[in-house]
Amino acid sequence: MSVLLETSLGDIVIDLETERAPLASTNFIKLCKLKAYNWSLFHTITQGFTAVTGGNAAGDTDSGVSAQHLSATLSHDTQSDMARFFTPEMHPKLKHSTKGRVSFVCSDAVDSKGNTVRVAASQFFFTLADEGAGYLNGVHAVFGKVVEGLDVLDALNAQQVDHEKRPFRDIRIKHTIILDDPFPDPPNMVEPPRSPSPPPEMLNSTRIGDDEDLFPDVDPEILEKESRDREAAARALTLEMIGDLPFAEIRPPENILFVCKLHPVTRDEDLELIFSRFGEIRSCEIIRDKKTQESLSYAFIDFEKKEAAEEAYFKMDNVLIDDRRIHVDFSQSVSKLHHDFLGGKRRELMEDEEFGGKGLQRKKQYRDGDDGGGGRMERRQGAGYDLVFEHEGDLAREKKRARHQQSDDVRVDASEVGDTDRHRNEHRNDGREEWDRHGQGRTSGRDSGHRDRREDTSMRKNEYSDRTGSAKYDRDGRKRHEEHDDRRAQRGEREVRDRDGRRSGSDRHARDDRRR
Repeated sequence: MSVLLETSLGDIVIDLETERAPLASTNFIKLCKLKAYNWSLFHTITQGFTAVTGGNAAGDTDSGVSAQHLSATLSHDTQSDMARFFTPEMHPKLKHSTKGRVSFVCSDAVDSKGNTVRVAASQFFFTLADEGAGYLNGVHAVFGKVVEGLDVLDALNAQQVDHEKRPFRDIRIKHTIILDDPFPDPPNMVEPPRSPSPPPEMLNSTRIGDDEDLFPDVDPEILEKESRDREAAARALTLEMIGDLPFAEIRPPENILFVCKLHPVTRDEDLELIFSRFGEIRSCEIIRDKKTQESLSYAFIDFEKKEAAEEAYFKMDNVLIDDRRIHVDFSQSVSKLHHDFLGGKRRELMEDEEFGGKGLQRKKQYRDGDDGGGGRMERRQGAGYDLVFEHEGDLAREKKRARHQQSDDVRVDASEVGDTDRHRNEHRNDGREEWDRHGQGRTSGRDSGHRDRREDTSMRKNEYSDRTGSAKYDRDGRKRHEEHDDRRAQRGEREVRDRDGRRSGSDRHARDDRRR
C-alpha cells in the first residue's frame, strides 16, 4: 500500500501503515484519489525539523478537510452532515524516530461526550532531521514513511524561507498516484475524471516559480563580470548621491589619453609636438606639484577626434621619450567633465530668468536709478544696513574709499558736537557778562577771577572738542563727555545763583545802613 507524490523538486514514494493506522491511511488514500492534494503548496518549512503541506493552493495553514467530508461535498449529498475532521490513531509503536516519517497535523477538539481529543483533516508533514523529532510523539499521528525520495526531502530542507518560514520558491504537489489501495471506497464517493487545472492562487503567486533557475548554468567568468558591473554601478550611484559625480551613468571621455612614466625634464611643448602628428590636440598638460612646480611624470592629452586618440594609443605605447619608456592608456578620470558640468549648471542658473537670471547679481528694486548696468551702488537715505551684491570693479579701491567716507562722516559729527559746545559756552558767557554789567564795583575783582576761570574752562573744552574731531572719536565717548559737561555747567549755575543771593543780601544791608 503505497502512494507516489510528484512534487516540484522530484518524486516521493510513501508506504502507509495500514495495519497500525487504518483510519489515517484510509483518509490519506481517499484524499489522493479525490485529487485533493493536487497543486497543494508546501507552505511551512522549518529547516532541520518538518515540511508541512496538504492544505489548499493558497497555502492557508488552517485549510483542509477529511476525505469523508470532501466526498460528501463533491457528491452533493445534502443529507449527509459529515464532520470536517476525523480522529486518527496514535499507535505507541509509530514514532517520529527518523527522517522521512509522514504524520497528520493534529489539534485539540471536544467530542460529543465533552472529552478533549486530537483530530486531523488533510494537512500532513515530513520529518527532515536524521534523528527525527521525538517530542512530537503522541502529539501528531504517524501513518507512513518515505521509502523513495529522501533526496527530495534534503532539497526541501535546503530551501530559503522568509520570516514566516514560507519558502521563496513556489513548491507544490503536482500529482498523486495510488500504487495500491486495499480499502473500499465510500458509497457516496465520486472520483474526478481528470486532474484539476492550476488554481488562480497558483497563477497569481508572486513566489519564484518552480521552473525558474536561480543559479543558471553560465560561464563563471560571465557571472564574475556581471557581479563587477553591478558593484561598479552601486558605487557610481553612491558617488552621485554624495556629489562626487554629476550622474551615475557618466563615462570617461574617449578622446583623452593618459601618459605616464615621463622623464621629469620633458616639457608640455615637447609632448604636444610628438603627439600632434596623430591629429589636432586641444590641450596637453603635464601635471606638476603645486608648491615646487616639478613634474609628477604623467600627463593628459586631449585630442579633437576619438580616432586620433586611438591611433596614438596603439602607436605611442612603450615609446622612448627623453630616455624613458612611456606608457599610454585611455584616461579614466571624469573630474574635468564634473567641473564642466557644474560650471555649466551655474551658468544656466545665472542666465535662467526663472531662477533670477541677472537679478541674482543686481536687483533694481534695491537701487535708485539703476538700469541693470554695472553702475556704482547708491546709498539710500535713512538706510540702517547695506545690501550685498556681486562686485564688478576694483574691490580694494572700493573698500579704501568706503573707509575714507566713514572717517569723513565721523569728523563731521565730531565738528558738529564741537560747534554745539562752543555755542553753549558763548551763551553762558553772554549771560555772565550781562550780569557783570549790572553788578557792583566792589565785586568786580572777584567776579573777574571767576570769569577768567570759566574762560579757561571753556577754552579747554573747545580744545578737547577739537581733539575729539579725529576718526577715533566714537559715539559712546561723545555722549559720556556731553553728560559730564552738562553736570559741570549745572554745578556752575548753582554757584552763580548762590553768589547772587549773597550779594543781594549784602546790598540790602548796605542800603539799610545808609538810611539810618
